Amino acid sequence: MIRVVSVENMRKSDARTIEGGIPGRELMLRAGRGVFNSAEWKPPVAILCGSGNNAGDGYVIALLLHKARIPCELILLSEKFSEDGAYYFAQCREAGIPVRQWESGMDLSSYGTIADCLFGTGFRGEVRGPAREAIEAVNNSSATVIAVDINSGLNGDCGLADLCVHSDLTVSIGDFKTGHFLNMAKDVMRQKVNIDIGIEPVDRTFSLVEETDLAELFGPRKNYSNKGTYGYTALIGGSKRYSGAIRLAGLANAAMRSGAGVVKLAVPDVLFPIVAPAVLESTVSPLKDDGDGIVFSEKETTELISNVRTAAFGMGIGTGKGAADMLEYLLDHFTGRLIVDADGLTLLSRMDKNRIRNAACTLILTPHVKEFSRLTGLSVNEILNSPVAAAEAYAKEQKVILLLKGPATIITDGETTYITDTGCAGMATAGSGDVLSGILAAVLGYAPDPLLGTAAAAWVNGKAGELAQEKYGAVGMVASDTIACVADVIKSIK
Repeated sequence: MIRVVSVENMRKSDARTIEGGIPGRELMLRAGRGVFNSAEWKPPVAILCGSGNNAGDGYVIALLLHKARIPCELILLSEKFSEDGAYYFAQCREAGIPVRQWESGMDLSSYGTIADCLFGTGFRGEVRGPAREAIEAVNNSSATVIAVDINSGLNGDCGLADLCVHSDLTVSIGDFKTGHFLNMAKDVMRQKVNIDIGIEPVDRTFSLVEETDLAELFGPRKNYSNKGTYGYTALIGGSKRYSGAIRLAGLANAAMRSGAGVVKLAVPDVLFPIVAPAVLESTVSPLKDDGDGIVFSEKETTELISNVRTAAFGMGIGTGKGAADMLEYLLDHFTGRLIVDADGLTLLSRMDKNRIRNAACTLILTPHVKEFSRLTGLSVNEILNSPVAAAEAYAKEQKVILLLKGPATIITDGETTYITDTGCAGMATAGSGDVLSGILAAVLGYAPDPLLGTAAAAWVNGKAGELAQEKYGAVGMVASDTIACVADVIKSIK
C-alpha cells in the first residue's frame, strides 16, 4: 500500500515535524533535492515561482541545477517570500542565477523544461490574474513540465480545477494527496512520483492499492480444493427492457474469469431463451416475471440464495415492485455478501435508511457519483468537491462498504479507506459497471476481508480495462473487451 493523506493532514504533519526539531529550511532542502533527483532536466530550465514554500522548493531546485551546470532561470510572479524561501532565494542571487519578473504575454517556448512552483497543495478556488496567464503559457509551450508537489491550480484534496498546469511529471512531496488521483488528476498528470522527506502523518491516512497487495489473494490455488472452495455466486438482474446489463456485459463470464467456483445467473423467465445459449460454465435460474421484469417469489429467492456466499443484485433489473420486494427480502434474510449496483441502488435510495443500516448481510454498494447523490441527498458538486469525506461519512453511518466509482475508485467502510488508480477513459462505456459487479461478486466469494476484496476487484477491473484500451483504443473498446482481459490481469499478479 502507498500512503495517501489529505491536505490538512499534511499541513499539520509538516508543522509537527518542524516542532519536533527538523527545521523547515531542512525540509525545503530535502524537497528541492528530491524533485531535482526525480526528473530529467532538458536545458534551458525555467522555474516559475509564486510566493509560498512551493516557490522555496523552486529556489532549491535552481541552486542544484546551477551546481550541475544546467542553465536555468527563475521567473517570479511575486516578490513575496516565505521565511525559508527568502533564505534560498538569497543564495540564488548570490550564485548569479538569472531572475526575471513575469510579464503579461511572456513566451515560454524557448525553454526545454519548466518547473511549476506557483501554488502548493493548499490552493483553492479559481486561478486569476498573472498566475492564470502563466499557467496558460506553460500549457501552450512544448517544454517538458515538472510540477512540484501538485499541479498549480489543482485542488489537492479533490483533484478538480478551473484551470491548472498539465505536467509530464508531478513530484509529490512527503506523501501523495488524494487530489493526485481523484477526478481530473489523470488528465493533467502524465506521470507522478512521491518523495519522502521525513514527515510522519499525525492523522489517519488512506491507502493506494498496489499490485503486490493482491498477491496473496490471487496466489496459487491448492489441488486439494473444489468449486465450493471458491464460492457459489448469484448474479441477479435483467429485464425485457434492459437485457444487456446481465447478458451483453457477460457478467457470468466475468465472474468465472475472476475465480468464482460456481455462478448462477438469475434472470426473469422472459430472458431465459436469450441468456441460456450464451451460458456454458454457469447455470441459469429463471425467475417468475410479468412479461417484462421479475415478480418476487419468496420460495424462488430462498432457493436461489440458499448456498451462495455472494450475490450481486440490480444490473438492468428495473425498479418495479417485484425487484423492490426481492431486494428488501435479500436485505432482511441473506447473510452472505450482497453487492448492490445500478437499478438496485435506485431502489435503495427509496428505502428507509434503517433497512440498509440493519441489513442481515454484508452490504457492498457500488454507485457512480449520480447514484451516490440519490443515496445521500448530496448534490453532485458536493460529492465531487469532497468525495473521500462524503464516502466515508455515508459508509460509517449506514454500516456498508462503499465503492464510489470515478477515474480513481474510493473503497471505504468509514474507518479504513482504499483508493485504486487503475482504469482508463475507454471504460466510460455501457456495461463497464456490470463487469465490475461480476468481478466483485467472484472475488468476494473467496476473499477473507470483504473491504480489501472489494478494492482488489476494483483494481483488477481497472487494469483489465487498461489492457483492453491498449488493444482497441479508448474510442473503440467496449465492456466485453474488459472481460476478455481479466484472466490475463489476474495471471500476471505476482
